[in-house]
Amino acid sequence: MAFRYLLVTILCALFGAVYEAFSHSVYAYGMLYGFAFPLLGGVLPALLLAEKGKRMPSDASLLLWHFGISALTVGSLFSGALKIYGTSSALTPVYWLMGGVCLLFSLLTALFIPRTTVEKTVVNR
Repeated sequence: MAFRYLLVTILCALFGAVYEAFSHSVYAYGMLYGFAFPLLGGVLPALLLAEKGKRMPSDASLLLWHFGISALTVGSLFSGALKIYGTSSALTPVYWLMGGVCLLFSLLTALFIPRTTVEKTVVNR
């Protein structure tokens, strides 16, 4: 799981760099830091869980976590692209709201749904 998030982090960083290279010296924080969501929300937690041998959350919790990180990443890149273009959208806050809701429900399901061990999860996938 950490490798996938690392790949997404690198792709987001490259996308932001290329997009801003052709933006005529206009920069947006959403585009600059869009890679931070998969890095901080995906790579680091996955490495910490694997290193400490902690048990992985349930599949429902992981799925909600992935949705939340995806929504925050896309929302960041989308708002950055709109900022560079010089416009805005009323739908941009929906990404932040849904990303936060998915992360919150992920944490709640992690508390109430039984978990599996890291070894079982790695072997079954």
